[in-house]
Amino acid sequence: MISAGFSSAICTRPNVSFSNTIRGVHNHGRVACLATSMSSISMTAARDSENELESQKYELLKIIQDTQRGLVTTADQRSIIEEAMVVVESFDAGKEIDLSKLDGTWRLQYTSASDVVILFESAARLPFFQVGQIFQKFECKSESRGGLVRNVIKWSVPRLLEENEGATLIVSARFSCVSARNIYLKFEEIGLQNINISEDLQAVIAPAILPRSFLSLQILQFIRSFKAQVPVTSPERRSVGGLYYLSYLDNNMLLGRAVGGGGVFVFTRAQALTF
Repeated sequence: MISAGFSSAICTRPNVSFSNTIRGVHNHGRVACLATSMSSISMTAARDSENELESQKYELLKIIQDTQRGLVTTADQRSIIEEAMVVVESFDAGKEIDLSKLDGTWRLQYTSASDVVILFESAARLPFFQVGQIFQKFECKSESRGGLVRNVIKWSVPRLLEENEGATLIVSARFSCVSARNIYLKFEEIGLQNINISEDLQAVIAPAILPRSFLSLQILQFIRSFKAQVPVTSPERRSVGGLYYLSYLDNNMLLGRAVGGGGVFVFTRAQALTF
């Protein structure tokens, strides 16, 4: 037999309105729909911003394409390039430099820095001097506040060395992050290596007609393996340094400005260099 209290308990229905239940489900659906809509709008805005950024980066590279890395520019062209750089920089303003993203090799596409442009001018005037590719190689992937940077210049002397890749000049510096975007460079060493002599010069040193002498082969080996480093600091001499503002950085473009009016730089990601 079931007691009266228990019978009353199991026979009492909860005081829940069916219409209220439907209304609650409807409101929940509206909230979920609104959240989905907001997420979709946010994703669309992010995608549009990314597309706009890639478009502006393409425009910058197109503008500098015919400047021969900064050698052939007018005042108007430099102004247009400056404006295009500012537009790209605005997409990355205020963010702290990601050293893991900075790590790697970057190829110079354009500069207004006089100490680099003078190399291009010399190569244009002098028939016995060529300037090949110029790179910056940052080594800072596992660092938190700095690292090592190597400025790599490929150059040559026609008929004596291989064209554009005859030798490699490396200027090494330590850098430290002094703010979210500024790094301080402390130059340490200038090196010369990777000397690749031309086939004409090889024929003079060691003719193809056998037998080649031991001495001539030793000379060739010495030239190919030659490496020299000259320190730019010493206890008696103050270290040479400079402040560098990294105005934009992503996975395939690096923009920089030498603080104090030293010029601007446009780099793109390049394949890794080995020394």
